[in-house]
Amino acid sequence: MNDCLFCKIVAKEIPCNKAYEDDKVLAFHDINPQAPVHLLIIPKKHIVSVADTAESDMDLYARIMSVAKRLAEEFGLKSGYRIVTNIGKDGGQAVDHLHIHLLGGRAMGWPPG
Repeated sequence: MNDCLFCKIVAKEIPCNKAYEDDKVLAFHDINPQAPVHLLIIPKKHIVSVADTAESDMDLYARIMSVAKRLAEEFGLKSGYRIVTNIGKDGGQAVDHLHIHLLGGRAMGWPPG
């Protein structure tokens, strides 16, 4: 997608503070962190949101979650963390590219929104 912010980050047209990268997934620090650790984990393939995933995307989605677990361990989030994905305008999705937020390093409140 030519106008997708996260696709431009994947294409290295826009820099990011990278935390992890492989051939299918990229993770980077959020530019407006809401916790001491706030990473965004995205597929390199453009998918708008979880609502737009196909059955054929499930291995990719599982890979994203595996990367989240790995990063939580690497960033020392032993006492807990939160994984969030926003879907659509009313769900708070600001960038139309599937991404999960990995938040940790402090106690998380409930309800979240």
